Amino acid sequence: MATPAPVSAPAFDLSARFPGIASPDTRPGYSGWVIPKENLPEVAAALRDELGFDYLSHVTGVDYLPEGKMEVVYQFYKTTGGPGLSLKVQVPRQDPIEVPSIVSIYPGAEFQEREVWDLFGIRFTGHPDLRRILMWEGFEGHPLRKDWKEAYYEEDIKPFKSRWPEGKHVPAEDKTPFGDNVTYPDGFDAEKWIPEDPEKALYGALARYQVQDETGLGTEHVIVNIGPQHPSTHGVFRVAAILDGETIVSLKPVMGYLHRNHEKIGERNTYLMNMPFTDRLDYLSSMSNNFGYALTVEKLMNIKPPERAEYIRVMMAEMTRISNHLMAIGALTNDLGAYFTPMLYSLEERELILDIFEAVAGSRMMCNYFRFGGVVRDLPEGIPEKIKGLFFERLPRRIDELERFLSENEIVRSRGIGQGVLTAEDAIRYSASGPLLRASGIPYDVRRAEPYSIYDRFDFEVCVRPNGDIYDRLMIRFDEIRQSIRIVQQAVRGLPEGPVMAVKPAYTVRVPPGEAYGRVEGPKGELGFYIISNGKPSPWRYHVRAPSFINLTSFGPMCIGQKVADLVAVLGSIDIVLGEVDR
Repeated sequence: MATPAPVSAPAFDLSARFPGIASPDTRPGYSGWVIPKENLPEVAAALRDELGFDYLSHVTGVDYLPEGKMEVVYQFYKTTGGPGLSLKVQVPRQDPIEVPSIVSIYPGAEFQEREVWDLFGIRFTGHPDLRRILMWEGFEGHPLRKDWKEAYYEEDIKPFKSRWPEGKHVPAEDKTPFGDNVTYPDGFDAEKWIPEDPEKALYGALARYQVQDETGLGTEHVIVNIGPQHPSTHGVFRVAAILDGETIVSLKPVMGYLHRNHEKIGERNTYLMNMPFTDRLDYLSSMSNNFGYALTVEKLMNIKPPERAEYIRVMMAEMTRISNHLMAIGALTNDLGAYFTPMLYSLEERELILDIFEAVAGSRMMCNYFRFGGVVRDLPEGIPEKIKGLFFERLPRRIDELERFLSENEIVRSRGIGQGVLTAEDAIRYSASGPLLRASGIPYDVRRAEPYSIYDRFDFEVCVRPNGDIYDRLMIRFDEIRQSIRIVQQAVRGLPEGPVMAVKPAYTVRVPPGEAYGRVEGPKGELGFYIISNGKPSPWRYHVRAPSFINLTSFGPMCIGQKVADLVAVLGSIDIVLGEVDR
């Protein structure tokens, strides 16, 4: 049986700097600092300017319905490395629920505060553009509140007692207390109703820009929408831009077309039921998603996987990074106009890695391979030898060939060098992570900054590029592939014998009450899971810190002053997957 997780000691004594304002969170299994909402801007500014916590990792909300309060949770780190600092603001649950915005201090909070407003109804005063971000304007209610019930609501947690274990089933639509799930106001006449423009809020926010015309000539600006059904938006993603001729003067990304409220479902599922569900986030990086979630629950359960399982986990995660970067390289060069040859070249190597995933996990993409305390099964016979053949012989040679093919390509260089620049300062301000951050010259990698699993045993470099442009964001993925190959080579050489599970597999697991934030360096950046357990079979709070979503915060600023065609290239260089953006 799992032992309760120890209460974490605060990484920094904030009460010494803010006496009477900051107090430690003393709830069993919790950590961090609780401050009054009116002091949030002051404390956040001091964290950044005085204490060196220059990186805002994630922002989320929690609904403590039985206690009549809501909480906003912030996680801060230093880009020089080390443990983080958790800050919490608690407010009464009665509307209006308001908390000061910290976007002016940490611009990376912009999309995350909008998400908390959208899904929890916590209004951030002073936010420059507080609109819904995953739901549509006009949506009724805030879905992550504990008292919000969707159409065909059946029960709070799964498996539903009406269906399991007896197998009885009554169609939910026959039982829903919400009828057709539409509530009309008194005196409403559907035939006379004229809806408000649903795009009014978007276009109003888009129009807040400043253009200085040095010639003195008046110009007409045009609003152009790209997507959501567009081959270069990498899925159901929409971009609304204001153009001055061919030049972008304002841009707003519009997301949510693939939103299915992953977190609401995660709070209904049992802990184990969520493991295959994480596969569907960044569906190109299933193993990394499993890794981040498993680490977080293991923190709560206070268990550690066996040595052999740790080595296998690292191998699978680094193979995932390589397969992801191969797809990103091929897709970006296609976006740049280099035709489909690099994509085919990349996919050929990626398929060989997916062959290994299929042999190990039984699936090429939705792997569902990790478990709390290890992995679901050992490597099949012959797979270590296959890994050696691919990673010691073929893959290093093929990566060199592909880089030679692209690095001096005239199209890649002319469309990449000096375009879509993200400076080092802005990369930190906008909470960028992964290759997007490191291509701007910031050597921040969770595997080194706060090592997890057994990464501290491996010899590898944190890759950086200095210019922060499209070209560097392409080339850094070649650098990272080579480092991942080094890690896999070391892991397969040092792979020990032994079991691959620390605990007996069970359909349900006992997770002690408390909170945990676990993070891994996923292929696209910092992938984090914030989980609160109340000791029951399902998480009370299940939140995903999605790098694809947060990395888009810098998309608009990078595109200002670029041409329309460059917009596509900038987006491709960020490398997003809409399953992770929209969740």
